[in-house]
Amino acid sequence: MQKIKEECGVFGIFSKNDLEIGSLAYYGLSALQHRGQESCGIAISQNRNFKHYKDVGLVHEVFTPQILSQLGQGNLCVAHVRYCTTGGNNRQNAQPILVNHIKGSLAVAHNGNLVNSYELREELELQGSIFHTTSDTEVIAHIITKQRLQTQSIEEAIEKSIPLLKGAYSLLLMSPSKIIALRDPHGFRPLCYGQMQDGTYIIASESTALDAIGATFIREIRAGEIVVFSHEGVKSIETYCNQVPPKICSFEYIYFARADSIFDGKSIHQARIRAGEFLAKSHPIEADLVIGVPDSGIDAAIGYARESKIPYGVGFVKNRYIARTFISPTQEERIEKLKLKLNPILSNIQDKRIVLIDDSIVRGNTTLRLVKLLRESGVREIHMRVSAPPFMHPCFYGTDIDSQENLIACKYSLSQIKDYLGLDSLGYLSMEGLKYMLEGCAGFCHACFSGDYPTSTPSIAQKNKFEQG
Repeated sequence: MQKIKEECGVFGIFSKNDLEIGSLAYYGLSALQHRGQESCGIAISQNRNFKHYKDVGLVHEVFTPQILSQLGQGNLCVAHVRYCTTGGNNRQNAQPILVNHIKGSLAVAHNGNLVNSYELREELELQGSIFHTTSDTEVIAHIITKQRLQTQSIEEAIEKSIPLLKGAYSLLLMSPSKIIALRDPHGFRPLCYGQMQDGTYIIASESTALDAIGATFIREIRAGEIVVFSHEGVKSIETYCNQVPPKICSFEYIYFARADSIFDGKSIHQARIRAGEFLAKSHPIEADLVIGVPDSGIDAAIGYARESKIPYGVGFVKNRYIARTFISPTQEERIEKLKLKLNPILSNIQDKRIVLIDDSIVRGNTTLRLVKLLRESGVREIHMRVSAPPFMHPCFYGTDIDSQENLIACKYSLSQIKDYLGLDSLGYLSMEGLKYMLEGCAGFCHACFSGDYPTSTPSIAQKNKFEQG
């Protein structure tokens, strides 16, 4: 079984002047590579004509200097990195998705997951729509295009589409003359924008992508907000703001986002440190060293060490040239990649009692391998602390947890999990700890921990629901 996965990252550019827009998008996508490593794509508008390229692979593999040169100059762009939570991993499902219709062209990049995509697609197909992918993003593209044919502007089409789309979606859309950014009314997935010195606007899933290209952060796009970037300036449409409580995904803070990003005005790095502090208070232990599993376990480990007064140490060296292991299609490949990715520092951990901090235990296979690696390295005691509550329920909003049957916390008690993994002790972050970690957030989704879903749940939850005969 694989470790937890998240769908994707989006990146957009609006400039009043032509520039080497593909190269700029390349650097933006590279800063978001942690959000999706199966495929990527860039679509640009050049004199109102669209050019695009997308393929399976990492950003630096897909976008060679030759490909970027072929994209040429432009003034509008939407780009995407993907991990599939609806639809398989193939070039056809790579984004952005492009649509040509009588009123022009449209490019769509999506982060999230619809809970009613199956019903929407069935209805559209019965009305004669033809689909070329198995991604729910194409469902969104069809819905918006259908409304666009009956409205005066792309903004109006999007406004009329929002009540039909249920679930999680942070979207970037490109028409021949505009970039439109929007978040679903709950704001499950992040989206923000900033500006470069020459006035070019940059829109991205995370603020770290703005930093990567020298753009100044302006603000986050609000839950339910539609923001239009055009030659007339920036326009905000707030029709669907404050209609429902905000529910940004709590696992964005725990794992998905880069530590240098900011969501809802809150530092990811500081949030993870607070999780470690709470773990130290709620699950104290006598030990010689605190170590974190790179990368998202390190900040929580620092927090645990500070609060517990147990020294923090480096337990692993990480090979930076091995991609995030959660993308591996089989457990066997994942284990092999783990061997290449993490190597213990024997002089730091031999004959020590260690507190091992990781962001989560989903199915347990990766942790099992990690514990075995530490035991073989001569660690005397392993006391594991997890900076997330136990996963007890499927996620339907863009995280690859679609069944309870493989979740270790649904099958075993805390004591049984400890014994199965070969640990000396085990402690999870509590729901109270999660609230402490995210103190100051307007509102967050914890359905995968609590089963409290902010929306209706899908009738068919499988990732490959559009691929079944």
